[in-house]
Amino acid sequence: MTKYVFALAAALAAGAAQAQVEVKDAWVRGMVPTQTATGAFMRITSKTDAKLVGVKTPAAGMAELHRTTEEGGMMHMRPVESIPLPAGKPVALAPGGYHVMMMHVSKPLQAGQTVPMTLIVEGSDGKRESIELKVPVRPLNAQ
Repeated sequence: MTKYVFALAAALAAGAAQAQVEVKDAWVRGMVPTQTATGAFMRITSKTDAKLVGVKTPAAGMAELHRTTEEGGMMHMRPVESIPLPAGKPVALAPGGYHVMMMHVSKPLQAGQTVPMTLIVEGSDGKRESIELKVPVRPLNAQ
């Protein structure tokens, strides 16, 4: 019985930790048939100071955190190690800014599909939590 109580306590603790981060309006941009990369976007709010440190999805051979910036009148997209999540402040992952870059997508994603995705968030204490999402795919021209 003790191991069942421990398992229940661990499950409740994991649920409580995940409740520290809220994800809203998550979506993935649809793709044309020859495309092998796309982006995922969302709004993330953490109750405590934290940072988004990783992302995984079986829909892509590689998924990274990226940021688009303007330098010398040109837009550049580069990977970042993490995205800060200040306590209580919504952080937008949106076209033209921070986003999830999905690369090596073997079969183009179409509007109406759902993509499983796991966000990895690290708290100020260094502990990491996984947030499981089912992200809808929107049409290619979605903003």
